[in-house]
Amino acid sequence: MNRAAITSSRAWTWLRLTAAAAILVVLAVRVGAEPFLDGVRRLDATVVLVGLVVTAGTTACCAWRWSLLSERLGVAVPLGTAYRRYYRSQLVNATLPAGVLGDLHRGVDHGRRTGAMGRGLRSVLWDRVSGQAVQAGLAVAAVLLLPAPVRADVGIPVLGAAAAAVGLTVALPRRARQAARAELDTLRPVLPRVAVSSALAALGHLAVFVVVARSVGVATPLVELAALGLVVLLASALPLSIAGWGPREGAAAWLFAEAGLGAATGVSVAVAFGVVSLVATLPGVVTLTPERTREVVHA
Repeated sequence: MNRAAITSSRAWTWLRLTAAAAILVVLAVRVGAEPFLDGVRRLDATVVLVGLVVTAGTTACCAWRWSLLSERLGVAVPLGTAYRRYYRSQLVNATLPAGVLGDLHRGVDHGRRTGAMGRGLRSVLWDRVSGQAVQAGLAVAAVLLLPAPVRADVGIPVLGAAAAAVGLTVALPRRARQAARAELDTLRPVLPRVAVSSALAALGHLAVFVVVARSVGVATPLVELAALGLVVLLASALPLSIAGWGPREGAAAWLFAEAGLGAATGVSVAVAFGVVSLVATLPGVVTLTPERTREVVHA
């Protein structure tokens, strides 16, 4: 990697961290520290246990997705191995800045083990892209379930973000678009199962969000709460966080305020969800011991 690329990467990293920190500081100034503390105080062992159990299931769905994609790319990873490595990547994502370092390590590690670094990295890239594409689709659909006044205020930014994502894809260099289309053709046979696994994972995260929101005291109808949750979860996937914190809390504050539930309530729910999500990744600690397996590469 040349010096310009390294400088650009560092600048992007600092921009992401600064943006996340700025969001949290602005929220603290506007709503005070109490909503942050209240979100933690409202949690109990039952809610945390639900998070642990459901996350074990969502991790299995994500590992299945990665295993399907890796096999099609010729760098297969067994489901059990994928499960362990996915837990590890989630733990790293949740405890280190940027929120994607665990996935980067997963891709590099898989590339080294298979001797096919490019395909190993792309298997993780496709895993992330496919999961977020389904998450975005669910969030766009969820906007339609919101009450009319809220739908109008929330729908435009969500649709704008979706349009921006499509625009960025179109703006890729021609060679990159052609390579992506060719690889997408290779992946096409497993895409239905990839979509199912992604949807199951997203709905699992949504279930935890709803349980956490109820524990914080949000009594809004389930359909509206679920719709709000899907949009908040989409914001959580933005690469502008400090170990997942920042965009999630900002989006929750804005959405809950638009829905008449109060920005402070949104912050409390987001903080509580963040704590539960962090605890739910802790089983990944047992996967930190070195592996000695080596995957087989298929041309």
